[in-house]
Amino acid sequence: MIEGTVNAHCEAVIALPLLGPAGRVREIEVVIGTGYNGFLTLPPDLVAELELPLVGTSQATLANGDMEDFNVHDVTVLWDGMPRDIEADGMGVVPLVGMALLDGHNLNIAVADGGRVVIEAMA
Repeated sequence: MIEGTVNAHCEAVIALPLLGPAGRVREIEVVIGTGYNGFLTLPPDLVAELELPLVGTSQATLANGDMEDFNVHDVTVLWDGMPRDIEADGMGVVPLVGMALLDGHNLNIAVADGGRVVIEAMA
């Protein structure tokens, strides 16, 4: 089970440990983005800090209709206590956990400042 809270901006947030290829571990706060269908977004400066390997590029349509190109990187996350290799989209300034990472899990959010966020694997 993964637990987090709802912050004062009405964002559901959790702590997510990242493992860089050089053995660096960095725990970051991520916002759960149910409107994002990928695994994870990471700001480009964090990608550079962790020296995450580039696996390719992709393109996304932003909410305002603009197209944005971005790099895609390999990263290992500790998800529910277990290492999981995923692809992270290098974009934005706030890290987002997307629906692909939540696949196979139940998400419960008590939407109020300080509310509880719970992510549990489905049985």
